[in-house]
Amino acid sequence: MKRFYPLFILLLLIQITGTFAIDKKSKDNFLSVQGLVLDVEGSPVSYANVFVKNTVKGTLSNAEGVFQIFDLEEGNYELQISAVGYKTISTAVSLKKGEFIDLGSLMMEIGVEMPEFSIIANKDRIFSQVPGAVNYLDRKEIQSLKPLSGNEVFRRVSGLNVVDEEGLGMRVNIGIRGLNPDRSRSVLMLEDGVPVALAPYGEPEMYYSPAIDRMAGIEILKGSGQILYGPQTIGGVINYITPNAPENEEGSISLQGGQGGFFSGLINYGNTLGSTGFQVNLLRKSAENVGPTQFGITDFNSKVLFKLNDRSELGAKIGIYDEESNSTYIGLNQVMYDQGGQDFERLAPDDRLNVSRYSLSLSHLYRFQPNIKLRTIAYGYTTTRNWNRQDFSINSTNTPPSNWTGVLWGDESIPGGAIFMRDGTGQRNRQFEVLGIEPRLELDHELFGAVSELKAGIRLLAENAKEQRVNGTKAGVKSGDLIEDELRTGRAFSAYFQNETKVSDALTLHGGLRLESFNYKRNIYRRNFSGIGVRDTTLVAENSVQEIIPGVGFTFKPSPVITVFGGIHKGFAPPRTKDAITSTGDALDLEAERSWNYELGLRTELAHWLYLESTAFLLDFSNQIIPVAESAGGLGFGVVNAGATRHQGLENSIIVDFAKVFGLEKWALDYDVQVTYVDAYFSEDRFKGDININGNKTPYAPEWIINSTLSVKNEKGWSGKLTYNYVGDQFGDETNQILPSVNGRIGQIPSYFTFDAVLGYELMEKNLSFNVAVKNLTDQRYISTRRPQGIRVGLPRFITAGMNFNF
Repeated sequence: MKRFYPLFILLLLIQITGTFAIDKKSKDNFLSVQGLVLDVEGSPVSYANVFVKNTVKGTLSNAEGVFQIFDLEEGNYELQISAVGYKTISTAVSLKKGEFIDLGSLMMEIGVEMPEFSIIANKDRIFSQVPGAVNYLDRKEIQSLKPLSGNEVFRRVSGLNVVDEEGLGMRVNIGIRGLNPDRSRSVLMLEDGVPVALAPYGEPEMYYSPAIDRMAGIEILKGSGQILYGPQTIGGVINYITPNAPENEEGSISLQGGQGGFFSGLINYGNTLGSTGFQVNLLRKSAENVGPTQFGITDFNSKVLFKLNDRSELGAKIGIYDEESNSTYIGLNQVMYDQGGQDFERLAPDDRLNVSRYSLSLSHLYRFQPNIKLRTIAYGYTTTRNWNRQDFSINSTNTPPSNWTGVLWGDESIPGGAIFMRDGTGQRNRQFEVLGIEPRLELDHELFGAVSELKAGIRLLAENAKEQRVNGTKAGVKSGDLIEDELRTGRAFSAYFQNETKVSDALTLHGGLRLESFNYKRNIYRRNFSGIGVRDTTLVAENSVQEIIPGVGFTFKPSPVITVFGGIHKGFAPPRTKDAITSTGDALDLEAERSWNYELGLRTELAHWLYLESTAFLLDFSNQIIPVAESAGGLGFGVVNAGATRHQGLENSIIVDFAKVFGLEKWALDYDVQVTYVDAYFSEDRFKGDININGNKTPYAPEWIINSTLSVKNEKGWSGKLTYNYVGDQFGDETNQILPSVNGRIGQIPSYFTFDAVLGYELMEKNLSFNVAVKNLTDQRYISTRRPQGIRVGLPRFITAGMNFNF
C-alpha cells in the first residue's frame, strides 16, 4: 500500500485544488470561441471533437451541441470538427486580442459508415445514456502509449486485471472484477461486433488476439447492456474497433523498432470514390528476443463500403492473420527464480506455436424509415492453432526419466527442484470453424407516450472444433503417433430485445431480455485411457443448455454534468464442450456458470477541467467454473466447479486537465488515475483436500489495481507521457497458499509496480512524428504469473524508437 500513498495524496490535492479553482475559471480563463454543432436536420451533435489545428487546444461539444474554447492568443486559426458518423468540417477563425467570437450554428452532414455493431452509441462517447460502467479508448489514446501489445491499453481501464504471459500480448489474459483471467474466458471478445474467440460458445479462449496497432478504438462494457450481446454476460464485453474508409484519400506509415530485434511496421491506406469507400492495412511485427520470446506476425485487413442507395449500405471485411512464435507452457520453478540469472532462458527452445486465421464478414444496413433500421451482420472465420511442445518431467525424488535428453534446469539438491527435459514432444493441433448471422431491428418509437428506442434481434451460430494430439519420440519433431482425435460441434440460437425509454429529461430506463440456446456434442475417435493405453473409440457426449437472461438499468441526470447509473442483470456462460467427457471416458452433464450482477455508479464533470466516475459492483455466483486446463496450471483436462463465489468492489476514475486549472495557453497537461478495489472470495463450504476454502480469495484476483498517467504536450510539437501501474498481492490457487511450491505454480504472487515513459516530437507541417518509449522504466523484477506451468517474469526495461508519417 505504501507504494501508492503518493497517488492518494495527489488525489486529495486535486480535490482541494478544485474547491478553489471552480471560481478561478472566470478570472484566469478567458473564453475565445464558442459555437453550436448541429446536423442537417437541426438536431445537436453531442460530444463532437473540436480541435484547433496546429495548437494543443481542443474540446468536446456538450449534450446540447455547444462547445467552448478558452485561452487562444491573437491570430488566425482553423477549427476542425469531427464526430463518428458525420463528415468532418473545418472553419476559419480570425481572432483579435481580447476578442470573443461566437460562430453560431455549424452544420455537419451525415457520413457513410460501415453498418457494423458497436456496444456504445456513436453519439454517446461520454456515455450519458449508458446504464452501466463503460469505457472508450480512441486511436489517439492508443497511439500515445506506443504499446507493445493491447495489454498496456487494457490496463488503462478500471476493473480489468491484465496478466502478461510472454510480454507481447499475443494471448491476452483479462479478468474483469476479479474473474479468472486465463485466456480471457470470462470476457466476450468482439471485433467490430463479431466474435473473435476460437469458438464463442464451446471454447471462448483467446489464443488469437487482434493486434492493437491497427485499431481505431476499444469499447469496454461491464453493465446490464451486455444482454444485447452474449453468449457470455458475466464479466463484460470488449469490442475492438477497426478504422473505416476515410472520406478522402489518406494513408499512414508507422515504424517502431527496439531491443532484441523488435520491429513493428504498419501501412494504412484508404479512400472513397463515389459511393464506394475502402480501407486497407498491413501489419508486420517480429522479434528475435523480447524476454524469452521470438515471434513473427503478418496481419492483413481490408474493409470495403458500398452505398447502394439513400436507404442502404453494404460493407465487407476480410482478414488474414499468420503467426509463428516460440511460445511455451513451461516456466521457471521457484528455485530458478530465487537463484536469479535465468529469468528469460528458453527452457524448451524447440517449442513452436503456429496460429493462422482467415475471416470474412458482411454487414448491411437498411433504413425503412428514419426511425426504423434493420442492421444485419453475417460472418465466418477459421482459426488453426498448432502447438508443438517438448515434454519434461518433475518429481519429488529428482529421478531422470528414461528418455531424458541430458538437459536439466533447476537444482537437483532440492526435492522436486529439478526439471528434466525429455526426448519427446506433444503436438496439440486444433482447427476451429465458426459461422454466424445476426439481424437486428432498431426502432425509435413513442409507443407508451415516451420517447423510446427498441433494439431486437436473433442470432444463429454454428461452431466446429477438430483436435488431434500427436506424440513425437524426439524433441522438436513435427510428426509422431496419433494419440487423441476428436470432433466437437455446437449449434446456438439467440434472441433478444432491449428497450430504452426516456421517462423524462432526466430519467431513462433500460430493460431487456435474452434467450440463449446451445446444443453441443463431443465425438472422441481416439484417446489415451488411464490403465488401458491408446485406443480407437466411439465415445459421444452431447447436451443442451437453455437460459433466459434478464437485465434492467437506468440513467438519471439531475443536472447536465451529472449522470447516476445502475443496473441488474443475470450473468451466464455456457460450459466448455471440451469438458463434456472426463479423462476416464465418463460423460459429464456440465452446468453453465450463473450469477446475478449488480452495479451503481456516478459520472460527473464537476468543472470544465475535472471528470469523475465511480462504480460499486457485486457479482454473486451460484456456480462459477474454473477450468483446470494446462494453461491454468492444471492437468490439462476437466474443470473445477468453484460453486458459489462473490465479487464486490469499487472502480474509480479521475481525469484532470491541469492546463485549464492553471490557464496554460500553449501547453496541454492532463492527469488521470484509475483505482480498482476487488474483494473476490468463495462464499460457501467447499473442500480441497482437508481445507475448507469458504472465505478464501479466488485465484488471480488482486484486491488493488491502480493505473495512472501524466501527459504533457506543447504547441512546438513536444509531448511526453508517464504511466504508472500497480497490481496488488494475489493468490495462485484456491487454498490461498502463501509459501510458493517448489515447481513455482502455486503460492502468493507479490505486489509489483512499473513505470512506462514516452517522449514524442511532431513536425505538424510535414505530418511526421518521432517517439522514444521505455517500458518498465525502473527495471522492476516481478512475477507476472505462475501460469501455465511455472513462473513468468515480467518484461525487463525495454526501449523502442519509432516514427509515423501521414499522407
